[in-house]
Amino acid sequence: MRILVLTHEYPPIGGGGGKVAQDLSRGFVKAGNEVLVLTAQYAGLASLEDDAGVRVQRINSWRSKPFQAGIKALGGYLLLGTVVSMRLIRSWKPDVIHVNFAVPAGPIGWILSRLYGIPYVITAHLGDVPGGVPEKTDRWFRWIFPFTPLIWKKAAAVIAVSEYTRQLVLKHYPVTVNVIPNGVNLGKMQAENLRIGDPPRIVFAGRFMEQKNPLGLIAILATIKHLPWRFVMIGDGPLKPAVEAAIQEAGLAERCQLTGWVSPEEVRQYFLESDLLLMPSLSEGLPVVGVQALSAGLALVVSRIGGFLDLVDEGQNGYLLPANRMESWTEVLSELLAHPEELLAMRRSSLAMAQRFDLDTIVTQYLAVFEKFARR
Repeated sequence: MRILVLTHEYPPIGGGGGKVAQDLSRGFVKAGNEVLVLTAQYAGLASLEDDAGVRVQRINSWRSKPFQAGIKALGGYLLLGTVVSMRLIRSWKPDVIHVNFAVPAGPIGWILSRLYGIPYVITAHLGDVPGGVPEKTDRWFRWIFPFTPLIWKKAAAVIAVSEYTRQLVLKHYPVTVNVIPNGVNLGKMQAENLRIGDPPRIVFAGRFMEQKNPLGLIAILATIKHLPWRFVMIGDGPLKPAVEAAIQEAGLAERCQLTGWVSPEEVRQYFLESDLLLMPSLSEGLPVVGVQALSAGLALVVSRIGGFLDLVDEGQNGYLLPANRMESWTEVLSELLAHPEELLAMRRSSLAMAQRFDLDTIVTQYLAVFEKFARR
């Protein structure tokens, strides 16, 4: 089967959704399919490359930042992506189109389907659904929403990465939505080999944007600075100067490491050297970093929102907390840092839970959907 993947983010640019596209695409190839990814160009990246058997073609979409796509970059990908994909269709002839993010790739999938009769499958992450990340996308949907219902309605299938995302899609679009979570390569880590760091290491990974609440995170750490811990903050974004200032003001500079934007492989290594994922986010679909944290055997102390609900068995592998109640975060972190045996038990529970998100299983579920609708 030939699969054309449309996604405006693909490593090394973008966040979790781009990593999902990469993991799935590699998995499709591993299962014996041909995959061509049409994605965005950035800086000095090659316009054509081979990524573990995946053919990746990058087009100039005027993207100016690796961690963020503004209106100009989204519009550029939509316009140029439509033109380039029409050329590809005539020569490469895919059997199915995978639209990773309904915005901006959805309109391209709809146009190709209308012109060439090729079915497309949408994967919705959260920010591509109205109301998913209101502080980031509401202004977009004010003017694009009237054009989006037909894109969802005409899709051969719609997949959501979490039940929360599914319910949000159903609130706006009368379509059938199936849930297939984000997957992860589990690796060979064994529960008996897990150890708690001395001192324990806390980690955050994500864009430094309002949605991820990085300033709230620093405020939480300031309430437990009397306890032993180290902290690694992975990522970049527009709030980075404010985060650096907050760290200095709280007197945490010697205990906090800001890595900047790093590769997925480097994220994995930081996770393997950590004990606890701390994410007081304001909105999430099914965060890839959360699934990666499970596979690295991290305890999860995260917000009681969205896809995090699918990743935490309360009290077993972590805690779900209200983002706006700092005292709850202080209490839970103090308890775990004071009782390393409890933290270790949670890490082992996370490693066991990771089996639910085995990437090979997730890829098989996607391919079953594609094969059902693929053009022959």
